[in-house]
Amino acid sequence: MEPTKSELEILQVLWEHGPSTVRFVNDKLNEEKRAVQYSSTLKLMQIMAEKGILARDESSMKHIYSPAEEEDKTKTALLERFVDSMYKGSAASLVMQLFGNKNTSSQDLDEIKDFLKKLDK
Repeated sequence: MEPTKSELEILQVLWEHGPSTVRFVNDKLNEEKRAVQYSSTLKLMQIMAEKGILARDESSMKHIYSPAEEEDKTKTALLERFVDSMYKGSAASLVMQLFGNKNTSSQDLDEIKDFLKKLDK
C-alpha cells in the first residue's frame, strides 16, 4: 500500500528516530514540518497501523509505533512506481531530467560517477 504524503512524514520521523510514541512523532512534525494537532497525528498513526504500514507495540501504557517495512524497501517501491508512471519505466529519463533541472555540484557528480563505476565491476 502506497503511503500518503502525511503518512510519509510520519514514516520519516520513525525511520530517523526509531520506534516512538505518538507524542514524540507529533512533536517532531511540529518542529520539522508544520503545525499539526496531536489528535490528528494519533488518528493517522492508528489508521496506518490498521493498514499495516505501522506496527504498534501495546505492551506498555504508552503505545510504541514502528514502521512495518524497512525504509529502503518502502522507498524502492515508491521510486519504482514513480519511474513507471512518470518516465515509462526509464531510470535514464529520470536521471537526465534531474540533471537538466538542477545545478548538480561537482561533488554530487563525483559520487554518481563512483557509484556507476562500482556497478560496472
